[in-house]
Amino acid sequence: MSAGNKAFLGFTFLFVFFSFFTYAQRNKAQLQREKQKNVEKIKETERILDETAVQKKNSIGELSALNHRIQQQETLINSVKSEISLLDVDISENNQLIDALETDLINLKAEYANMLFAAQKASGKVDDLMFLFSANSFYQMVMRMKYMEQYSTARKVQAEAILKVQDALGLQVHQTEVKRKEKNSLLNEEIRENKNLSDLKLKQRQLVSSLEKQEKQLKKDIDETKKAVAKLDKEINDIIKEEMERAAREAKAAAGTVKKDANLALSASFEENKSKFAWPASGFISQKFGRQNHPVLKGIVLQCDDIKIQTKQNEKVKAIFNGEVRLISFTPGFGNTVLINHGEYYTVYTGLTNITVKKGEKVKTNQDLGDVLLNGEGISELRFRIYRNTTALDPQAWLRD
Repeated sequence: MSAGNKAFLGFTFLFVFFSFFTYAQRNKAQLQREKQKNVEKIKETERILDETAVQKKNSIGELSALNHRIQQQETLINSVKSEISLLDVDISENNQLIDALETDLINLKAEYANMLFAAQKASGKVDDLMFLFSANSFYQMVMRMKYMEQYSTARKVQAEAILKVQDALGLQVHQTEVKRKEKNSLLNEEIRENKNLSDLKLKQRQLVSSLEKQEKQLKKDIDETKKAVAKLDKEINDIIKEEMERAAREAKAAAGTVKKDANLALSASFEENKSKFAWPASGFISQKFGRQNHPVLKGIVLQCDDIKIQTKQNEKVKAIFNGEVRLISFTPGFGNTVLINHGEYYTVYTGLTNITVKKGEKVKTNQDLGDVLLNGEGISELRFRIYRNTTALDPQAWLRD
């Protein structure tokens, strides 16, 4: 294989490698963005956890925040591990490339030495002229001229190839050292974060043990909550049924009118935004929709038609979509509830104080409805529901990640 072809293959290999390197860098940047996002969420959860613990020690709210904090810590550790794995691949690829470049460099230098030796044997203008004019034919002389030109060009290409391979080799050695240092730093970070995780899990076990001793009080709280939820459910269902009957009467009386079309358009627009809605309040989901096991009491299953969003004190609650306020009510232990109509859909926000809207008011997306109430357990928690007519839907499926 000629020196030119070998150099071409070497540069092609370098191009492929650096394309892979660019792709790896993009993956690394994505991992680091995700890690930074998780770190920011951890700070928010830490604040919620601190506020909850200050209000009342050993509460379900503190346990919910702690459980979420542990999940975030595990996610953070997995992010660090992914970065380390990516660096391992990079270092391995770099080592392979260094080996290949060193081999190429040895071969290129050997070929170049052979070329110089051959050139020295045939050096001098007289020798070159003799080589040309000793040709048996004009055609052979032309071919010898081309050969001499190609030979001269090949030597230049070979020299350039050696310099480029030397530069690439030096770059790869430097980058490999940088990556090794970065890996060592991440390994130390992983050790620290694993220690933090162990501390959190120890705190979790201690908290669960303490709460288990309060079984009688916890069961009493569950019974009181069930009664309050049943009262609230009836109030919500009654108002939704009234709204449905009113809408049916208006639709019948105003068939084909602008108002009917507007309600249909509002419902369709609400549906189109599924999984895209902003959260009504910042924080994390401390209780999911549907049947959920009690976080402490074994064998106790809770039926939840809402999700609970545990948040910071005095957090603003915002409407997730345009609509009309159709209910504002107060439930002891739960605080205020705001129900907003969005055509066939309804959103319900429970656990509010300092209400800033009134019944019949048209509200816009992200408009403030009030503040999250700090309940008797020292927890700032919003109960959030979504209905299609009287059917409760999982709100988490409608909110964006």
